[in-house]
Amino acid sequence: QVQLVESGGGSVQAGGSLTLSCTASFATDTPYCMGWFRQASGKGREGVVSFNSEKNIKYAESVRGRFTASRDAAKNIVYLQMSNLQPQDTAMYYCAARRCSLWLTLGQSDYSYWGQGTQVTVSS
Repeated sequence: QVQLVESGGGSVQAGGSLTLSCTASFATDTPYCMGWFRQASGKGREGVVSFNSEKNIKYAESVRGRFTASRDAAKNIVYLQMSNLQPQDTAMYYCAARRCSLWLTLGQSDYSYWGQGTQVTVSS
């Protein structure tokens, strides 16, 4: 019903930048809101960015000021521009989708659909 495909991951040195993309395919006209999550090896999944139905964006404190999320609604693509990357940003990054609302949430349990992930590795 919803397919999400991430791209853009890779390896960079600390201080570098990467931009991730997530292309969404929806089988119905149901509005979905997107989010970005990450999971480092041996750790739980962390919410990074949440969009709501009013185009507001919520960022996790750990990335605020370094990451910028955006979306192209016409193409169903969301982006995550990551700058000043640090080794602690190393993780598998996932985009996710949920039924849209005014509410912003970084809780993974609020999202029903997930992409396969794209790896980001930051070396010191």
